[in-house]
Amino acid sequence: MIRYAMVGSNKLEEAKKFFDEIFAVTGVAAMGEHPSGGRIYGIDFEHQFFGVVGPFDGKPATAGNGTMIALRMPSAAKVDEIHAKALSLGGSNEGDPGFRGPEEWQYYAAYFRDLDGNKFSVIHCGNSNI
Repeated sequence: MIRYAMVGSNKLEEAKKFFDEIFAVTGVAAMGEHPSGGRIYGIDFEHQFFGVVGPFDGKPATAGNGTMIALRMPSAAKVDEIHAKALSLGGSNEGDPGFRGPEEWQYYAAYFRDLDGNKFSVIHCGNSNI
């Protein structure tokens, strides 16, 4: 359902290094540079993709309160790995890895903020109906 997601950054060079390492853990590479000086990540433009960019209006980037982007992982171990990687790169912890919700969901998640304060969830859902 979601075509792409982008977050703004006031520190694009640092943000690109941060996300280069985050997405390297998932096997996703940078697809190219964004005209704002940012970077786009994904498989190709036929699939969902993610970007870290400078805001189009030229004003400072801000993290949205209540805004979050979830990245789906193939295993709980990969959730743990991404969360640890984000923290090691200077991201902040917004929720340790663990199960959330009713047991039948098998919903394993962790939460972090990037260098600009944007909130991310990394998830693995063992129940394919969710």
